[in-house]
Amino acid sequence: MARTPSIGRTAVRRDSKAGAPARTSRKPGGPGKAKASEAAPYHHGDLHDALLKAAETVLERDGVGGLTLRAVAREAGVSHAAPTHHFGDLTGLVSELAAIGFRQFNVAMAAAGAIDAPPLLKAMARAKAYVAYAQAHPGMYGLMFRTERLDMTRPSLHEAASASFAGLAGAVGVSRQQQVSDEALSLEQAAAIARAWSLVHGFTTLLLDGRLNDILKRLPEGNNVETLLDAMLRSTVSRPPGP
Repeated sequence: MARTPSIGRTAVRRDSKAGAPARTSRKPGGPGKAKASEAAPYHHGDLHDALLKAAETVLERDGVGGLTLRAVAREAGVSHAAPTHHFGDLTGLVSELAAIGFRQFNVAMAAAGAIDAPPLLKAMARAKAYVAYAQAHPGMYGLMFRTERLDMTRPSLHEAASASFAGLAGAVGVSRQQQVSDEALSLEQAAAIARAWSLVHGFTTLLLDGRLNDILKRLPEGNNVETLLDAMLRSTVSRPPGP
């Protein structure tokens, strides 16, 4: 599964120290070097990615409520002004982070849909990959659907989220053996997409919230989340429409 470039915290701290006011050099050209040093953190090629990596760490550890600019700067080991310089505000930061989440998610969905199997099994594989991604990245998954916290007009997020919907529409089309466009839908196609999304998103939300525990503990021995999901999908995934 795709990950954002990981920058070790030690390296980030070293760069942030480079950004501290430098002492005036007695050698020719010294003042110029001091000025370049002061600007170093904001021109460091990896600081943007390091801040996003730190933001993901904070998100998964502390949840959306703990994701603040100060917390991200502290995690990355840089000044409190660094996230603002790169992302403008918290909305900008979390929107870029959500874009990364959607790109990771899209890679997982594409891999699941690329298996050599009948349409029904491909649809089931994508649904299972959907749940697996959410289980592996619960904080990121939750952020991706918190539209009140995101700027969906931000190009990177808009592109990644649109690609995710296009993938869902395409997968529903495959399962129905129809050509489904993500731009214009018939009522029946829209209903099929909403039904598939509601099914897997609802299951995932209940699972992450612990609301399926009562059902799981009542299952016969040897069953678990995976077998429950598989049984549910087999009984509800759309079949190709009749003639």
